[in-house]
Amino acid sequence: MFDIFGSVKGMLKLDDVSTDNHVFRLHYKVTTVMLVIFSLLVTSHQYIGDPIDCYSTSNIPDNVFDSYCWIHSTFSVEQATKAQRGFTPHYGVGTKQTDDTVQYHAYYQWVCFVLFLQALMFYTPRFLWQGWEGGKARMLVMELNCPIVDEQAKDDRKALLVEYLTCNMHNHTMYALKFFFCEFLNLVNVVGQIFFIDYFLDYEFTTYGLRVVEFSQSASEERTDPMTLVFPKVTKCNFETFGHSGTPQVHDAICVLPLNIVNEKVYIILWFWLVILTAISAMASVYRFFVVLSPNLRTTLLRTRARLAPPDQVKAVAGRLWLGDWFVLYQLGKNLDPLIFKEVLDDLDRAVSVRA
Repeated sequence: MFDIFGSVKGMLKLDDVSTDNHVFRLHYKVTTVMLVIFSLLVTSHQYIGDPIDCYSTSNIPDNVFDSYCWIHSTFSVEQATKAQRGFTPHYGVGTKQTDDTVQYHAYYQWVCFVLFLQALMFYTPRFLWQGWEGGKARMLVMELNCPIVDEQAKDDRKALLVEYLTCNMHNHTMYALKFFFCEFLNLVNVVGQIFFIDYFLDYEFTTYGLRVVEFSQSASEERTDPMTLVFPKVTKCNFETFGHSGTPQVHDAICVLPLNIVNEKVYIILWFWLVILTAISAMASVYRFFVVLSPNLRTTLLRTRARLAPPDQVKAVAGRLWLGDWFVLYQLGKNLDPLIFKEVLDDLDRAVSVRA
C-alpha cells in the first residue's frame, strides 16, 4: 500500500510560487492523485488476487474459462432474485428463461484505463494554464517571497517589479481571462466526469451514492445492496464449443469477481467526492463572476492581501487597475512577503500618480 502512495506523493508537493488557488488545486492535485491511486489499486493483484475466478462442471480448464469470461464479459439474470424466483444463492445467478432480461458486465476490463484517463482530464486545465501562464508569476516574484532578503537586492527587485507593473498596465486582461477560462473548464470537466462515469456504468452512477445511503438506513430484510447491483461479486458466463459431432455446446459457469470489492468502494468514494467538488467549483465560479463584475469587490480582496498597507492607498491603486492588472497584483499578494508587498504597493502608488 505504501508503494502505491509513494509513487504519487510527488504530485502533492506544493509549488513555492502559487499561480492558481485552492479550488484549482482540488482538481489537478487532490482529484488527479486520487484517480491515479485508484487506477493503480484496481490493478494490484496482491490486494484482490485474481480479478476473476470461474467454476464449471465441464472439462474446460479453469484458466481458459477465466480468460474467456474476462475477455467476453459475464452477465446477471435480472429476474433471478430471492423475491421473484424463490431462493437463489446470489443476486442475478439463476437459470435464464426466454423472457428474462440479461445484464452484461464488461466495464471491469476498462476500470483502470478509465480512471487514468479521468486523471489526465482533471489535469488538463492545469496543463493549459501552465502553458498560458508561462512562468510570469515566478519571474515577477523574483524570490521576494522570502522575508530575509539582502536589502540592496530587495530594492533592485522591487524597482524592477514596479517598473514592469507601471509600463505594462492595462496589458494583462488576456492573462486573467485565460485563468478564469481554466477555472470554468474545471467546473465543466467535473460535471462532465459525472455523466461520463454514469454512461460507463450503464447509467447507474448519478444516483449511486444516494442509493447506498438509503440502503444503509433501511431495514435489513427490506433492502437490496445497490453496490451488489452495480458491482456484482458473483455472475454467470457461458462458453460455447463444439461437440465431437460438430453440435454446438454451451458450458455454463459461475464467476467470482474479487475486483468488484475494490470497484464498489472506489466509485462510492468518487461519487461523494465529485458531488462535493462540483458544489465547491460552482460556488467558486459564482464568486469569480462577481469578481469580474464588481470593482469594489476586487478592491476589498486586494485589501485582504495587503493587510499592512493603508486602506486608502489600496483603494487608490485598485481604482487605476483594470481586471488583468488587479489579477496580477492579487497573485503577487499571495506570493510576496506581506511587508515587501506593502512596499511594492507604496512604490506603485507613487509611480502611477507621477504617470497620471
